[in-house]
Amino acid sequence: MRLQLQHLSKQYGGKHAVHDINVSLEPGVYGLLGANGAGKTTLMRMICGVLEATSGNIRLNGKTMQELGERYYAQLGYMPQDFGFYPDFTAREFMLYMAAVKGLGKNKVKSRTEELLELVNLQDKADKKIKSFSGGMKQRLGIAQAELNNPSILILDEPTAGLDPKERVRFRNLISEFAQEKIVILSTHIVSDVSYIADTILLMKNGRFLLQEPMATVTDSIRGKVWEIMADEYEAAQYNEHFSVVNLHHENNRVRLRIIDETSPAHTAISVEPSLEDLFLYYFGEEAKEGK
Repeated sequence: MRLQLQHLSKQYGGKHAVHDINVSLEPGVYGLLGANGAGKTTLMRMICGVLEATSGNIRLNGKTMQELGERYYAQLGYMPQDFGFYPDFTAREFMLYMAAVKGLGKNKVKSRTEELLELVNLQDKADKKIKSFSGGMKQRLGIAQAELNNPSILILDEPTAGLDPKERVRFRNLISEFAQEKIVILSTHIVSDVSYIADTILLMKNGRFLLQEPMATVTDSIRGKVWEIMADEYEAAQYNEHFSVVNLHHENNRVRLRIIDETSPAHTAISVEPSLEDLFLYYFGEEAKEGK
């Protein structure tokens, strides 16, 4: 299984939302990271055929979307960022409805629905109306419908947005279960959601990929650029004004600062191992901190 994006672009007027994306994806979990507005959703909608690319090709096992037609879409499972549920449907009714929309045969739909509702821990809520569901329950139902056709490509756009920490952990575990032998693209701006489960990081900014790296080596580019330093309150304020401070912690009337900079900010600074969050803030800085 190989999904190739070749010189893929989407242009609105004179602005590129996605610009010349080239990547070859094989089974595994891909964390698509970027601040809001980076082009992640536009890219995923093109892969799903919701948006038509301005230029470039999407190929599955060497054949374009256009050549494959319905055979391409039969391989897809998609959970968009703002999923439209029918509030008066029960969870079971919704799953059966989505199965009909996807054109799935009736023979196995009921058993597949029950299997998935159990897998996402909604079997006890199967006959409850969706309008009574919490955000986490709706998200779990969303991934269940995306899995109805047992897709080879699973695309999840901000699936954990708005969930509490417990629900996010549960959701990440679900994704890990579903990810075996699939291409899973998980788009988010929440770094911790992908740091545990992604095999590869795709870092996107202004419609382009800045990095395409395996998780094991993704932070190598900022090794030697992350520092920790202890300071008093006045010094900490000075560092905060003049450097990119990604974290600070008050400890016994002193302040421990984590700073990203090309060179050591002070002779007392200690070089530390970079994290995925450090990498994200290195490329996005204040844009990421402010959630733009």
